[in-house]
Amino acid sequence: MNTMRSLGPGALGMALVGTSVSVSHTLTDAPLFTAQAVRYAAASLLLLALARAAGARLVWPRGREWLWLAGLAASGLVLFNIAVVRGVAHAEPAVIAVAVACVPVLLGVVGPLLERQRPSRQVMLAAPVVVAGAVLVEGTGRADATGVAWATLALACEAGFTLLAVPVLRRHGAWGVSVHCVWLGSLMFAVLAALAEPASSLGALGSRQWWAVAYLAVLVTAAAFVLWYSTVAAVGAGRAGLLTGVAPLSAATGGAFTGGGVPGAAVWAGLAVVVGGLVLGLRPRRTPGPDAAATSTGTATATATARANAAESAPESAQWAGSGG
Repeated sequence: MNTMRSLGPGALGMALVGTSVSVSHTLTDAPLFTAQAVRYAAASLLLLALARAAGARLVWPRGREWLWLAGLAASGLVLFNIAVVRGVAHAEPAVIAVAVACVPVLLGVVGPLLERQRPSRQVMLAAPVVVAGAVLVEGTGRADATGVAWATLALACEAGFTLLAVPVLRRHGAWGVSVHCVWLGSLMFAVLAALAEPASSLGALGSRQWWAVAYLAVLVTAAAFVLWYSTVAAVGAGRAGLLTGVAPLSAATGGAFTGGGVPGAAVWAGLAVVVGGLVLGLRPRRTPGPDAAATSTGTATATATARANAAESAPESAQWAGSGG
C-alpha cells in the first residue's frame, strides 16, 4: 500500500507532462528560448515559495553535484525542449512521442545500476509492454533522417531527466533537485535567448502564448517536477520509469478536450496495453502470510535444535573414536 501511494505523485506528474503537448503547440511561432526562459524563471520562483511553505530544507550544491544538476538542466530541460520543437519540423509528433515512450527500457536498466542495484526482472518484463502500448497510442508517422535524430536526442534527454537526478536526490530531495535544475535551466535559456533572439522577443508573445507559458510554468514544471522526483526518491528510477507510459496516454486522451477529437480504437487498445504493463511492473511483491511465517519460524527452530543436539553429542563421539582399537 505504501508503494502504491508513492507511485501516485509520479503518475500525476507524468499526466501533467502529457497535457503539455497540446499546450506547447501554441508556442510554435513564439521565440523558443525567450518563452522557455520566462517559463522556467517563473517556475523557479514558485518552487522556492512552495518549498518554504512546505518547510522543505534546501541546501546549496557542492562539488560534483553541480555537474549532475547542470547536466540534468541542460539535457532534461534545455535540449529536450529544443529536440521536441525542432523535431516536429522533420517528423510527425507521434514519432517523437514514440521515441520518448521507450524511456522505461532505459530507466529499467540504467536506473538501478546508478543506485547500485540489479535491474528488477519484474520491471524489465513490464517495460517493453508499456512501450508497446505507448506506440499503439501514438501510432507511427513520417520522419526523415533529421527527424529520427531529433527523436533519438529527445529520448536520451528524457532519460537523463531522471537518471542524472539519482546521485543528488538523497541529499537534496525532490524539492532541492527541482529548485536547482529549474533555475539552472532558466539561466541557460536566458543566455541562449540573449545570443540567438532579438531583445524585442519578449514583447512578441501574445496573450494565448502567455497563458501557455503560465500553464507550463505552474503545472508542467513546478508541480510535475516535485511530484515526479518524489516518486523516484521513494521507489527508485527503474519502477518510476514505467510511469512515463502515462504521458503519451494523457496526451492522446487530452486531445479530446482540446478539440482533437475522440480517440480511436487503436488508442484505447494501447491504453489497455499500457495499463496492463503498469500493473505487471508496479504490482506489490508477495510477502509471506501468517501461516508461511509460522512455518518458516518452526522450520528454523527445528533446525537450530538439531544443530544444538549434534553439538552436544560431538564430544562423546570423539571419546569413543579415541578409545577404539
